[in-house]
Amino acid sequence: MNARRLKLGLGMAAVGLLLTGGVSAQEVASLTTGTGAAPVANPADTVWVLLCTALVMFMTPGLAFFYGGLVRRKNVLSILMQCFMMLCLISLQWVFYGYSLAFGPDLAGVIGSLDWAGLKSVDMIPSAYAPKIPHMGFALFQMMFAVVTPALIAGAFAERMKFSAFCLFSLLWATLVYDPVCHWVWGKGGFLGILGGSGAVDFAGGIVVHVNAGMAALAAVITMGKRKGFPDSISPPHNLPLAVLGAGMLWFGWFGFNAGSALAADHVAVSAFMATHIAGATAGLVWSLLDWMKFGKPTTLGMITGAVAGLAAVTPAAGFVALSGAIWIAVGAGIICWLAVTALKAKFQYDDSLDAFGVHGIGGIWGSIAVGIWATKAVNAGGVDGLFYGNPHQLWLQTKAVVITMIYSFVMSMILFKIVDFVIGLRVKDRDEAIGLDLTQHREAGYTQLD
Repeated sequence: MNARRLKLGLGMAAVGLLLTGGVSAQEVASLTTGTGAAPVANPADTVWVLLCTALVMFMTPGLAFFYGGLVRRKNVLSILMQCFMMLCLISLQWVFYGYSLAFGPDLAGVIGSLDWAGLKSVDMIPSAYAPKIPHMGFALFQMMFAVVTPALIAGAFAERMKFSAFCLFSLLWATLVYDPVCHWVWGKGGFLGILGGSGAVDFAGGIVVHVNAGMAALAAVITMGKRKGFPDSISPPHNLPLAVLGAGMLWFGWFGFNAGSALAADHVAVSAFMATHIAGATAGLVWSLLDWMKFGKPTTLGMITGAVAGLAAVTPAAGFVALSGAIWIAVGAGIICWLAVTALKAKFQYDDSLDAFGVHGIGGIWGSIAVGIWATKAVNAGGVDGLFYGNPHQLWLQTKAVVITMIYSFVMSMILFKIVDFVIGLRVKDRDEAIGLDLTQHREAGYTQLD
């Protein structure tokens, strides 16, 4: 009797909501669980993904503080402004057409169509992308990835790009680089079957986020050139406590980034959560030890940079590797990214201001390839086996996907930088760079003021 009353109550509530315009007819079908009903979202999984969405959103302010502490005091607000602009600008881009391009019905194997523009047909019914949560919940979760990715690039050209140029470039890049790569790797169809369609995997964004943003960062460094006075006259980070706070926020949010990509509150999410934490801890320790051996003392900056490198590297592998695999990936990230930042950058004298390429790009490349070494279906039956688990071909698939993404992102980013430079100019004037972007671009002062 109680079950019948509950079902009757749900049906009446659903009809009432429909009549008042609260939900669609499809959503009513999901509320009533009779014969022929639409798929029903799992409440626990939905709550988990919504929580993880909030955690990933928190990463963008975290990145703002991390980057903000690393720049000179006269540019702190410019970094904060750039990151928060991404929260506003890219969120709207995602709703209007970005999600449709990235995840919409496949168009010629290259990009998603505009069938879902304005989130049309993106409702509360589970989809093929995430069968346990509402489709709109999946779109919302992915929105936060789209937001933070172009913000990562800002670390390469910090302290010298016009804010107007940053906004225009970011909008174009999100549309013409991020959305297509996202579609190739995670969308239904893929680029002629070359990336995701061919068997390459990316659990939470090593290819889509870190390789993609890292290569754009390298393009920015080459296109824009060095800051005035680099490297001799560039002062060290102005506020390391602020950077440590940002790194902690990033680490905290990364649990949503990686564990949330399981799209369910299950054993894969738990495994990804553990892999994420241990990778950050391992790489932070490795970087500190390397600093200690090379320079005689461990540094706070080195530890937080190493932790971020480990988190970036484990991102594509988090839900596919055992704990031992996560540790080895983190050890590799600590060593390789440390060499990129301390040796490669010094040798070639390129001004990657906040090491967006050296940490996110190099870390993402290593981690995405390493999936082909340590992935195992023993952790995730829906994943793949790598080299050490009897499938050496996966290493080739991962490498191929990484190389294709590197080339596409670098070339397209170079083109977009050139276009923006031609239209409105990329760099601020020398005088503005000397005064600082806080005052010259935003008429505000974090610490600085006009004489």
